Amino acid sequence: MPRIPFPTKRVPRKIALDELAILEQTYPNAVTALEYHDEFQLLVAVILSAQTTDARVNMATPALFAKYPTPQKLARAKPADVEKIIKSCGFFRMKTKNIIACARDLVERFGGRVPHEREELESLAGVGRKTASVVMAAAFNEAALAVDTHVFRVSHRLGLTLGTTPRQVEEDVTKLVPQNKWGDASHWLILHGRQICKAPTPLCDRCPVNHLCPTPRIIKRLKAQS
Repeated sequence: MPRIPFPTKRVPRKIALDELAILEQTYPNAVTALEYHDEFQLLVAVILSAQTTDARVNMATPALFAKYPTPQKLARAKPADVEKIIKSCGFFRMKTKNIIACARDLVERFGGRVPHEREELESLAGVGRKTASVVMAAAFNEAALAVDTHVFRVSHRLGLTLGTTPRQVEEDVTKLVPQNKWGDASHWLILHGRQICKAPTPLCDRCPVNHLCPTPRIIKRLKAQS
């Protein structure tokens, strides 16, 4: 079967709200899969999670944080030593550069503390909008919806958005979810993407929203054409 295209129309708002309500019921205790003990560890873990799995990051971070438990210590780290620890996370040279520079930013500009304001977070080395959103929501309980590959894919397949950029997807989904649940909504969509709405082929027969979602009809049409 060819690649499954996204729906070309958004579902009506009522259906979108029903889809999200089902996901909330399905994943009531959804939280980030990254393992951390404080805001600094979460920030570093999210930077490391780019283009790899949370499980792989969780395998590397215990050794990393055992050797560099504070921003002050990571800021003084030798890149070659850090690279050896995080090599399995992929893009390890760039990630090493980013987390050391980020730690230096924390020490030099924020007294070694992780800021909770978006503008300040995004001013840190290696931190973009998604990373800032994860830290804001998970560490500080601030209203923020992070759009990763799972959120982007699942939001499209459910017909919640036609956005072509993560920012557009974020804007569409946040219009459907109460502000105090933005962080939770990220996790509903991420878990659904990992467990059911997988790439490249979703498990529609196991999906709790398949009676509302437009994607099963697209898949049925593709199968009929093949």
